[in-house]
Amino acid sequence: MRNGTELAQAFHDQVVAPIIERYAYAAGRLGSGSDVLGTDDDRSRDHDWGCRLTILVDEPDAVAEIRALLDERLPDEFDGHPVRFPVTWDQSESHRVSVDTVDDFARDRLTLDPRTPWGPIDWLMLTGQAVLEVTAGTVFVDATQGLAPLRERLAWYPAEVECYVVASAWARIGGRLPMLGRSATTGQETQSRLISARIGGDLMRLAYLLHRKWPPYAKWREKLLPVELDLSGVFADDWRDREAAICAVADRLNGAPATEPFFDRPVRTIRADLVQRHRAGIRDPRLRSLPVDLGPIDQWADSDNVLSQPENRAALRAAYASWGSPTADR
Repeated sequence: MRNGTELAQAFHDQVVAPIIERYAYAAGRLGSGSDVLGTDDDRSRDHDWGCRLTILVDEPDAVAEIRALLDERLPDEFDGHPVRFPVTWDQSESHRVSVDTVDDFARDRLTLDPRTPWGPIDWLMLTGQAVLEVTAGTVFVDATQGLAPLRERLAWYPAEVECYVVASAWARIGGRLPMLGRSATTGQETQSRLISARIGGDLMRLAYLLHRKWPPYAKWREKLLPVELDLSGVFADDWRDREAAICAVADRLNGAPATEPFFDRPVRTIRADLVQRHRAGIRDPRLRSLPVDLGPIDQWADSDNVLSQPENRAALRAAYASWGSPTADR
């Protein structure tokens, strides 16, 4: 059976392209869905899977025209799959060929305008999953002026933002690591295990950052890791083994020892000079004023409803405005 991308390309080539061939457009499997990430399987096909396609144009006037053509001329099925079917966000029997301008598609997915400069806080408002919904999927044809530059722009953070994001990830781990042993030695074994597991998740996310890859949402984060990591030790029975496993993974990601004693206590933390080394590349006063372990929104906010909804993510901008100062330097 074809995977989602293969189905989308065949649907485009054989059905959609002849209908809209007179337009300059881009077509691909973009947006939401496991098939955009190339991770769809038999289980994925039980909802929101099928003849889905994204059509993008540069000119707004073409959007309504293409939508009308598709509404009128698309068949009822293709390759044994219905063309019009309900999805979780819309239970109507409608076709799932999305048509938009490149600019509107970017605003909808990123909450950013691709025609304007993006400042440091704009970049911190991006989640890895939102970026991947624009960049990870396969584009079958592209005659637009806007899509390729947008995807290229989203290849990775600007240098100073990258410095802050990586420093914040190390600082977050450093703030939690001493609590692993401390909670265990005060009889809070369950809490120690929970802290260890959370640090394991932080290390997994850090691996993406250090390899300059956008992290997907949690369901596919292990599968798409850009490097092989053995994180099984974070679930060890003895807290010392859990701590040792975390330190070993941190050392590997750093390429050198990454931890040091936490004051005079028998527990460890991330080396302060490791965090400072990354922060040294930050010159922007707004970035330098933000809490060192804050980072982008998908590091400190873990509500799926917030992170998956662009309008909800946009509301978090006020938090950065309240925490940061363009003149302060913490």
